[in-house]
Amino acid sequence: MPPLTLYPAIDLKDGQCVRLRRGEMEQATVYAPDPAAQARAWQDADFSWLHVVDLNGAFAGRSVNAAAIAAILAAVTIPVQLGGGIRDMAGIEAWLAAGIRRVILGSAAVKNPALVREACRAFPGRIVVGIDARDGKVATEGWAETSAVSARDLAVSFEDAGVTAIVYTDIGRDGMLSGLNLEQTIALAEALATPIIASGGVGGPQDLIDLRRAAAGTRIEGVIVGRALYDGRIDPAGARALLAA
Repeated sequence: MPPLTLYPAIDLKDGQCVRLRRGEMEQATVYAPDPAAQARAWQDADFSWLHVVDLNGAFAGRSVNAAAIAAILAAVTIPVQLGGGIRDMAGIEAWLAAGIRRVILGSAAVKNPALVREACRAFPGRIVVGIDARDGKVATEGWAETSAVSARDLAVSFEDAGVTAIVYTDIGRDGMLSGLNLEQTIALAEALATPIIASGGVGGPQDLIDLRRAAAGTRIEGVIVGRALYDGRIDPAGARALLAA
């Protein structure tokens, strides 16, 4: 089994790098006032990808932290995947042209699935679907709304679209350091041929060990880690070794 990729998360709120708890904007902890400097630090720590989310954009339905994202792109050479507020082809095209390697479509995947298919045709290998689930149902608009669509049904509906990966986040665990929802993540991975990136709740090395064991034989290809990295609960080099073991 190849090593799992560890994606350090840079969540942007009001131009700063923050972490939320369960997606609550008022529960933001600022970890870096300069996101570009934080991006360089993660690159210097030998990470191979960055996972960036425009939190304000997710609520607004349009890119809000464009200046911070542009600064990140100027500061690093490793690939960046970006989500939050990207809802149309113009936005997708603009960010890919600006240097984003992969665009993540979340709310748009629920409300405008045809956009996902169109984007996958236009930009093969560069479109990711973000599925953020609350009690198994997909949340949209920066997690402010919960739809009637199940995470599994949404994921399965895109199996033939050419999506390069699905980021699956359990909102109830995000930022809580309480461990991934392995049961739901593995169940989703077993139902799909599309690769899965796990997200939400990693609190320490044991969570990575558990994921690595559980992911054997599935299409899980990586994991997003935020607060545990910023708090020093997870060492970058040690984490990558665990995900390769």
